Amino acid sequence: MPFMLDEVVNHFESMIYLPMVIQILERDRGTIEFSPFKLKGPYINIVENALEMAQSELKESNTYARNKKMKLIKKSKDDMFTEYVLIHGGHEHERRYLNVRLRNRTEELISVYFDKSFINPEVK
Repeated sequence: MPFMLDEVVNHFESMIYLPMVIQILERDRGTIEFSPFKLKGPYINIVENALEMAQSELKESNTYARNKKMKLIKKSKDDMFTEYVLIHGGHEHERRYLNVRLRNRTEELISVYFDKSFINPEVK
């Protein structure tokens, strides 16, 4: 199996994690909108800023993947693992991710996006 550059692996992992981050943030935004909070605006703004940053990064990764002729395929999932096939440069790389690892990393990324939305709330 040929070596994959860190940049390529980072984009593949963005293509794995960011859709999960986006899905969770969209669900959370809906929950906040219909919750009994008196002041929903600040919470919605934080979630929307984080959502926009995640969507922007996913778009960058998808564009990179398209330009480099990369493809990500979700192969299988069971109670413990999710397996992906990464296609790049005419080679297929199979990677197995622990579902707990996927969940924990997604949670870490959400925290990162929340932190960024606190630091630069106008930056999207």
